[in-house]
Amino acid sequence: MKTLKGVMAAALIVAALSGCGGGNKNVPAANSNGAAVDSNAPITLTWFDKNTGDAFNNPVAQVITEKTGVTIEVQQPTGNPVEKLNLMLASNDLPDVVMLDRGSDIMNKYIASGAVIPLNDLIEEYGPNIKAMYGDTLKQTRSDDGNNYYFANWYGLEKYPVFGFMMRMDLMKELGVGDKVNNGEPFTAEEFEDLLVKFKEKYPTIDGKESIPLTLNGENIGSVTGTFKGMFGMMPYYEVDGELKKDIRDPRYLEMVKFLNSLYRKGLLDKEWATLKTKQFEQKLATGHVFATAEALWNVGNPNVVLKSEAQDPALEEERQFYQYKVLAPGVQADQTTYGPKSSLGWDGVAITRSNKDPVRTIKLLDFLASEEGQYLLMWGVEGEHWDIKDGKHVPREEVIEAFKKNWDEAARTTGIRKWTWMIKNGPGSDGTPYDLIGRYQQDPVTDLAIKNLADTSFDTSPYDNLAPDGGTPEAIMETKVNDTINKYFLKLALAPSEDQVTELYDQMMKEVEAAGLSTVEKIYTENYKKRQELWSN
Repeated sequence: MKTLKGVMAAALIVAALSGCGGGNKNVPAANSNGAAVDSNAPITLTWFDKNTGDAFNNPVAQVITEKTGVTIEVQQPTGNPVEKLNLMLASNDLPDVVMLDRGSDIMNKYIASGAVIPLNDLIEEYGPNIKAMYGDTLKQTRSDDGNNYYFANWYGLEKYPVFGFMMRMDLMKELGVGDKVNNGEPFTAEEFEDLLVKFKEKYPTIDGKESIPLTLNGENIGSVTGTFKGMFGMMPYYEVDGELKKDIRDPRYLEMVKFLNSLYRKGLLDKEWATLKTKQFEQKLATGHVFATAEALWNVGNPNVVLKSEAQDPALEEERQFYQYKVLAPGVQADQTTYGPKSSLGWDGVAITRSNKDPVRTIKLLDFLASEEGQYLLMWGVEGEHWDIKDGKHVPREEVIEAFKKNWDEAARTTGIRKWTWMIKNGPGSDGTPYDLIGRYQQDPVTDLAIKNLADTSFDTSPYDNLAPDGGTPEAIMETKVNDTINKYFLKLALAPSEDQVTELYDQMMKEVEAAGLSTVEKIYTENYKKRQELWSN
């Protein structure tokens, strides 16, 4: 009788899956051992994770296996992850699950070759938590054929600062703006420039060395342009009548480079900034001779550690750091700035490969990980061991927080907390505590103030992500030439000896990018953008 029931159950599953349409031709009716696909018998899945290859045996892993019956064999390349992924694809030696960069060429190659399977029917049948947690993100990560092939990771728009102007708080107080250092108010461009001038006047030298009002990281132009464009409220593209243009066509682009150039010509910007490498940039900030920079929030951590350690008065350690502030370009309101570009679709994609012998058990595992319970397990650890519920809220145990402060890698390895960031959602859970315990629960003063000053500048870049021409096409070659030309001219514009020459160089740049095929590339941006809007609306 048991045998008959098992056969009938398997038959029903075969019928259900074969009738789903659209989708999962790779979904088998049973495991290789003949057990029905909805069995909770122990299984092992191979999982390629480009971030870690640690053994799946810590407390978090043990609970995942207890809850799902699944043990994971984590794989990671010793060299370049993309090379390993290409090799696996060429040899058809695929693991059960892969985590790839979302929207990357290798992800597109895996989808186009059928190396990863469509997930729509599996989600509909076995993914209630996935549907509830991801919501419209599932629409937005569909391919052109209407299928979902992966689950976004670090998805959901989070109001969190990215770029901004960093200034030393202790020096700001000395320069007479102590009332604005903590109140969340922005500075106008004029006020910011005035601070640079006052700093230079008060401190022509520090410890016998020439002081620097403002320096920038010449090796990280993305942070430089991200900050100055944010100040002027610029978006990833310049949109005109529903068509997307390169941001260099935005009239504010020329205003932006003129402002940067004026700081350079007035002697307020480090003369060496364009040639600085990251290490040199950090060393300059750490010397105590610099008042301000323009950076991503997380890129001043190392200099801040040094500055704090050298404070003569322990009570003033925190103030001797670079803090992030909002500066407004002329005519730009505080809520129009765009310092916080973030994609709600995240960075990675988790996909099931065609070699997977049990997609149903795999999707059930992923559904558990995507659930609120799974999120807190992955990111907070085990209840009663690493955290507790108090007054209806998740509360971490102090020893866990201290362990991560002491040695992040060791704490993650031994506890399993934040070791595997699979199916992770940004933002808070239902009780208001953030899913990301270590990254968001307990902030430092610099991050706290950055959130106060700049969180409202966050905007979703996902509608504009990956609109470029397909790799290997003539248009892709055109785009590369256009971007190379823009990058070459940016430094020329910033370092021009006069404002008239900034305009002349800009006009010359525009002629060169037009000749390189800018208009043709922009048509593809617009076509891809409109296709995406149509796909997301259905």
